[in-house]
Amino acid sequence: MSFDLTERPWIGVLDRDGTQQERSLREVFAQAGEFRWIVGDVPTQEFALVRLLLAIAHDALGGPRGADEWGAWWEDEDCFAPVSAYLDAHRERFDLLHPVAPFFQTAGLRTARDEVFSLNRIVADVPNGEPFFTSRMPSVQRLSFAEAARWVVHTHAYDTSGIKTGVVGDSRAKGGKVYPLGVGWAGNLGGVFAEGDTLRETLLLNLVAADAATLNMGPDDRPAWRREPCGPEAGPQRRPAGVRDLYTWQTRRLRLHFDEASVHGVVLGYGDPLPARNLHEREPMTRWRRSKTQEKKLGEPLVYLPREHDPQRAVWRGLSSLLAERPTAAVQGAEAASELPAGVLEWIAQLVTEGFLPRGTRFRARIVGAVYGTKQSKIDEIVDDRLSMAVVLMNRQDRRYAQQAISAVADADEAVSVLGDLAVDLARAAGSSTDGPRSRAREQGWDALDAPYRSWLEDLGGVSGPEEHRGRWRAEVNRVIRHIGEQLIAGAGDTAWQGRTITTGKGEVWLNSASAERWFQHRLGKALGHPDSPKAGPADEDDPAAKDDAPAGPGPETPAAEAERALA
Repeated sequence: MSFDLTERPWIGVLDRDGTQQERSLREVFAQAGEFRWIVGDVPTQEFALVRLLLAIAHDALGGPRGADEWGAWWEDEDCFAPVSAYLDAHRERFDLLHPVAPFFQTAGLRTARDEVFSLNRIVADVPNGEPFFTSRMPSVQRLSFAEAARWVVHTHAYDTSGIKTGVVGDSRAKGGKVYPLGVGWAGNLGGVFAEGDTLRETLLLNLVAADAATLNMGPDDRPAWRREPCGPEAGPQRRPAGVRDLYTWQTRRLRLHFDEASVHGVVLGYGDPLPARNLHEREPMTRWRRSKTQEKKLGEPLVYLPREHDPQRAVWRGLSSLLAERPTAAVQGAEAASELPAGVLEWIAQLVTEGFLPRGTRFRARIVGAVYGTKQSKIDEIVDDRLSMAVVLMNRQDRRYAQQAISAVADADEAVSVLGDLAVDLARAAGSSTDGPRSRAREQGWDALDAPYRSWLEDLGGVSGPEEHRGRWRAEVNRVIRHIGEQLIAGAGDTAWQGRTITTGKGEVWLNSASAERWFQHRLGKALGHPDSPKAGPADEDDPAAKDDAPAGPGPETPAAEAERALA
């Protein structure tokens, strides 16, 4: 039996007209300009499949060696033509059912008892312990060969940790078990990549050149199918030689069990472990954070770890880290950068700065990540978000657009904090607890500003005056937050309207919904400075924020403090 991934359809794609279908590897590259993007069973599967396609493209095209070669490919609609001959040359290693070297599997993999396990072990959209929240209730009995191939790729990227059954030939097995060795490599990442208008553009935008300042690709950088097939034992401990090696890293050992119709079981064990630290010169599809805790623990002068995504935080709220510039040189010790941006975005910044991408070119910064729970033994949540913008925001020689985009996020943060203060004041006026109202009001504010900011940012690249465009944003924030504030005041109730005496650092003041509204208007005007708002001048004498030089209630986090908390 054979299921040739180079010829048989198995990768989901979306046509320009919105039709979803499956295509083979050969078809995906030959028609990449006709497809909008990859469609997976879950977003993390899409990320894993894009990385697989990038490994093929890097290896088949032998580059790009630099920005000039990349620029020639961007202009050539048939740039992926060499991939067809490449797939012919390695066709045998892309056979999902090959008896000796099945794709991304280990032939003959078995447990001491010859157990065959449920496909639930590799299908990530079956929640552990919650089978009623999936269309596959109560378990996955069978998979088509196409679907099984997609989940095999996903397993190497995102498989959970936890105790796994030991396989014959793996010296790590103790008492028939292998104890936790961590999740699949991509599971460590806060995945970041660029999406273009077509799949062809997406692949090219993420095809980072070998001479890029952010990457280090060694001479032995090869994908898994150009290496010897894996046995049950982990390979020699080593570091990835480059992106082709890393994108196809064999973090697991697995073997599908099938009949003539479909796949019905799997054997799954640990593969080649890969510590997450200090791979920032190999892995371009994530942001990085410095960990002083790990530096002390490991006795190393500098440790960078992938920065994971916060599922509660929309991508645009962290725009500053997406648009940040990587330091020209990593300085050892205390002066080293606390964060490093994603290499793929640094690569796009280089391309637009050097003129290989027109300033008006648009792309979507997409973030994808898995949130694990219970000692990483299950996937609790999947993060998936997109942010459309013009590449001019990435231009390193003209930072006006990026600065206004980042400042606009700060405007929103200040306004949402003011809204939270209003909720606190209304709760204090009514004699109620303040923590819940603050967090609910802030969440309501962020939700209300989400769509307006995305729309504003998408238009930013097409304006000649980014400063004036930001003024329009501040007016919109003022309108949205003022409206929510009015709703909070209207719903505060009679107790808040009547009010009560509260004690501040400078004495006692009478607080009711009317005074809370007056302070709210003052703070919002001070934060946004909109002409229609109260002018930022001498503070209201009755405002406890003015008396105490701090907002009412517990002080809201500044963007820097919030970022520090997220890193911790």
